[in-house]
Amino acid sequence: MTDSEVAESAIHETPLASRHEALGARMIDFAGWRMPVQYASILDEHRAVRERVGLFDLSHMGELIVEGATAGEALSGAVVSDPLSLAGGRAQYSMLCAPDGGVLDDLIIYRLAPDRFMVVANAANAQIVSDAFAERLAGTRAVLDDHSLATGLVAVQGPRSVDVLAPLTDVDLAGLRYYGIAEGHVAGIPAQVARTGYTGEDGFEVFVEIQQTGQVWDGLLEAVRSADGLPVGLGARDTLRLEAGMPLYGNELDPTTTPFDAGLGRVVKFNKTGDFVGRAALEKVAAEGPKRTLVGLIIEGRGIARHGYPVLIGDRRTGVVTSGTQSPTLGVPIAMAYVAPPDGEPGTMVDVEIRDGRVPARVVPLPFYRRSS
Repeated sequence: MTDSEVAESAIHETPLASRHEALGARMIDFAGWRMPVQYASILDEHRAVRERVGLFDLSHMGELIVEGATAGEALSGAVVSDPLSLAGGRAQYSMLCAPDGGVLDDLIIYRLAPDRFMVVANAANAQIVSDAFAERLAGTRAVLDDHSLATGLVAVQGPRSVDVLAPLTDVDLAGLRYYGIAEGHVAGIPAQVARTGYTGEDGFEVFVEIQQTGQVWDGLLEAVRSADGLPVGLGARDTLRLEAGMPLYGNELDPTTTPFDAGLGRVVKFNKTGDFVGRAALEKVAAEGPKRTLVGLIIEGRGIARHGYPVLIGDRRTGVVTSGTQSPTLGVPIAMAYVAPPDGEPGTMVDVEIRDGRVPARVVPLPFYRRSS
């Protein structure tokens, strides 16, 4: 093995690794990072977020800064959304697509200043996104700076997230709208506070310098525990996002999938100024319609539908399960799956092949869970 191969296979640790171990977390390798999958009970952690509040370490995510006189225009040509349309302090969900329209990653783009943006990428794709932006921004008056290994990120999610964070920050949380971001302090540390998340609940994501992540985590953990909340690992993060119908890259999204397949065509802005990578292919899909569609399934028999399980109607295979779990909130097995568009109408009955048997399932609209306002 070469030195470069050794470097590429190295497992990163977040600045909170020793704290997770002290809390008794079960650690796993995830997307090149050593991360907590659970501290005690995935079910308890899930319910804490739905009913009270939970604290997440997300320092494995990628953070890219794009700035310069033409940063907005350059970004607009690189992604399918329209970052140039963002007001300062606002964010948008976006996707980086290949020329054939396949999704290379889904992103959140924040406009920090008129000529400064932050792009947050999935951990597994952070290098792919960084390399693609370096290529697509070449020749523009925009500068790309990869801050991924210099940035710590923690999230407070759940109905009591405002109660937990407000005493520890000078950011006006009441004035911070959903998909907004503001600069301030958290636990005395300079931070960017965003009202975004991946759980289906209200909550906040806190970006800080990597060396100061521990101090912010400690302050937030004490406040979360005072609100009867818990630290939360990747296990509950997955069940929470699945109930909320949020796609996971590598499951619902991949290079063979277009935004329209995933029911996210609204993200693609054909009316923005200028061209963007993947436009022609995506215009074709938009005009002709996708060849498959993402749906929710309620499993009406015994068993959990897992990633890769076939979905059948009679003797015909109509699609495949992308994610599945036992829903702690609904109390039934749920799944997301791609099926042929005619089979995607709510109420349609299908079978999922689970182990050696066929289990009935009903197509339902996404999301499975939506928080009350």
